[in-house]
Amino acid sequence: MIDGAREHRVVTDDGVELAVVEAGDPLRPTLWFLHGYPDCRDVWAPVMDRLRDRYHVVAYDVRGTGRSTAPPSADGRDGYTLERLEEDFLTVLDALAPYGPVHLVGHDWGSVQGWEFATSPRLQGGLASFTSISGPCLDHVALWARTRLRRRTSADLRALLDQAVRSWYITAFRLPRLPEALWRGPLAHGGWAALWRALERTRVPGHPAPTLARDAVAGLWLYRANTRRRAREPRPDRVARVPVQLVVPERDPFLGPRLYDDLDRWTPVLRRRTVDAGHWLPLTRPALVADLIAEFVDAVRVGSIPSVGRDHLVDPSPALGRGHPHPAL
Repeated sequence: MIDGAREHRVVTDDGVELAVVEAGDPLRPTLWFLHGYPDCRDVWAPVMDRLRDRYHVVAYDVRGTGRSTAPPSADGRDGYTLERLEEDFLTVLDALAPYGPVHLVGHDWGSVQGWEFATSPRLQGGLASFTSISGPCLDHVALWARTRLRRRTSADLRALLDQAVRSWYITAFRLPRLPEALWRGPLAHGGWAALWRALERTRVPGHPAPTLARDAVAGLWLYRANTRRRAREPRPDRVARVPVQLVVPERDPFLGPRLYDDLDRWTPVLRRRTVDAGHWLPLTRPALVADLIAEFVDAVRVGSIPSVGRDHLVDPSPALGRGHPHPAL
């Protein structure tokens, strides 16, 4: 838990109760954290705990995960579309940060959602910046793939093959019943914890969360409701309306760095950071992530981010931010 955290319940228009946590002074700039799959909001606790004294920090459990309730329908496609998740975000935003734009931070599927929000005309004026970690825009990915299939150079085909191998789980998660059985069975009873430690080469107290099986099963609908639809009909007009910081972990087993090669087409203001880490940066490198967020947010607030073009900065110090213990989740 985060010291001094305040809990809230926010009800959406379709009756889902979203569990929200906030800490820090609400009069300070708001940092809004979106979690990924198969996590709940607790994945952000180590980062939020480091930033709560300087900012107002907020996170919530996506519908069906953590302490939030799930949609009533057994078929979650309608309940988990990106459009539906945007409605959830708008509802919580109105309840917790109604007075000014927020700085959005997303990891994994939280970052996928963040791209939806950062490129949405409905949220123009509601966001001040967006930090994306290990979660691209689904429309951008589909257009990236189509560009490489059209050009068909050897480098393009290698990049496509590399990403296809990394993305094997997307097809697996769309299978009926089998993923649910695995998450409720061996993966929930030590299998996921062992695999996670092997991927990240470390362990973090309190992870995975006790709600892992429920979180993972509910989150399967994120893939089933969105990935195929966006691959078939990508929207070319999804341009970010706020400055974007892209954080790319070099050892991410699921997302190759080439996947972001065309990102400056959709991000007029882009700062890119590459770090020596695996996929779950918020847990394994929370001090580094907190430093990157604070530096970017402060730069946006004083207007030192270029208004045109891209600011490509590679993190020169993988050790930056080390030396802090992981707070209990």
